[in-house]
Amino acid sequence: MHDIDAILERMREAIPAGPVRIKEAVEGGRKVVGCYCAYTPYEVIRAAGAIPATLCATSEKPIAAAEEHLPRNLCPLIKASYGFALTDTCPYFHFCDLVVGETTCDGKKKMYELMDRLRPTHVMQLPQTVSEDAVGQWRTEIERLAWRLEETLGVTVTEEALRREIAWRNEERRVMAELYELSKLTPAPLSGREVHMVNEYFKVGFGDPEMLDLIRDLTRKLRENYEAGERRVSPDARRIIVTGCPTGKSVEKVFRAIEENGGVIVAFENCGGIKPNYELVDESLPPYEALARKYLGIPCSCMTPNAKRLDLLEDLAGEYAAEGMVDLILQACHTYNVESFLVHERIQGGRGIPCITVETDYYQGDVEQLNTRMGAFVEMMG
Repeated sequence: MHDIDAILERMREAIPAGPVRIKEAVEGGRKVVGCYCAYTPYEVIRAAGAIPATLCATSEKPIAAAEEHLPRNLCPLIKASYGFALTDTCPYFHFCDLVVGETTCDGKKKMYELMDRLRPTHVMQLPQTVSEDAVGQWRTEIERLAWRLEETLGVTVTEEALRREIAWRNEERRVMAELYELSKLTPAPLSGREVHMVNEYFKVGFGDPEMLDLIRDLTRKLRENYEAGERRVSPDARRIIVTGCPTGKSVEKVFRAIEENGGVIVAFENCGGIKPNYELVDESLPPYEALARKYLGIPCSCMTPNAKRLDLLEDLAGEYAAEGMVDLILQACHTYNVESFLVHERIQGGRGIPCITVETDYYQGDVEQLNTRMGAFVEMMG
C-alpha cells in the first residue's frame, strides 16, 4: 500500500511541475504546439519534432476576463480557454508556437477566430458525421495540419516519423487502458479521483518514457497488492460511470460529491479518459489514412448520428459492472445536453441502470447541491 501511495504522490507533485518542464524544453530548442481536443492527432505534432501540450481550460479564474469579449451564456470550457490566452496566465499557451483547434462546436470555432489574434491558430475543419467521404475529408485536414507545422516550424514531416509516433502513441493508449481495466475488479483497486489524477499526470508526460513507466509501475503494484488481499476502496461503494463533457480541475467537485457519498467512479467515458484510448491507430494502413480513421471514430456528441457513444456506454456498463451512470454536462454544451436523453433511454431504459444528468459550470457555488443530489442518487441504488 505504501508503494502505491508513494507513486501517487510522485504523480501529484509532477503535475504542477509541467510548465517548468515545458520552459526547459523551449530553452533547449524544442517547439510547442498547444492543443485542446481529443481530435488533435498528437502523432503529427510529434512527427514534426514539437511537443503537443494540452492547454489550460478547466478553471473559473480567467472567465471574467473572457466575458469582456465572449457572451456570458457560453460553455465555461470555451470561456476558460480564451480567458487563459487573453490574460496570458496559461504557462503552456505562453510558450506555444502554434495552437491547434477543431470545429467541434460553434462556440469553439468562433472563439478560435479571436484566439488567432493572440497566437497563430490553425483550425481543423472536423466532419461531423462518419462515412468514407468524411474519412477522406478528415485525412485532408490532417495533411493540412502537417503542412502548417512544416511551414511554421521549418521542418519536414516524414512517413517514417509518422509511423514511429503512431506506434508510440498506441503504446501510451495501451498503458492507460491497462490502468483503466483494473477498475473492472470488484471492489475497484483505485478510487475514481485517483484515476482522474493519473489522467492529469499523463497529460503532462509529454511523451516522456520514464513518466509512462511510472504509470506501468502503478498498474503492476495495484494488481500485486490486490491479489495479496489489499483493498483501497470499500466493497460497499456503488460502482458509477461518469460520461459527458470533458473533465478537469473545476469539475472535480462532482467526483468528490460521488465518492464522499458512498459511490466510486469505476470509469470515465469522457474525452479525458476511456473515449480516446480504447481504440488504437491501425499501424498496417498508410499513416494519414490510419490517423483519419482512428480520430474520426472518436464518439463525441458533436457527431451525428452518434450511436457509437451509446454502444460504448452500454459495453462499459457491462464490463465495469456499473450500478449507476452520471452524465456530466457543462452549462451551454448543447450537443451533450441534447444527447443526455439518448443516454438515459439506452442505459436506464434499456439496461435498467440508474442515470442522472448533472449540469454545472466551473464555479464552486453548487458544491452543497451536488453533495445532496449525489448522496440521494447513491442511496437510491441501495
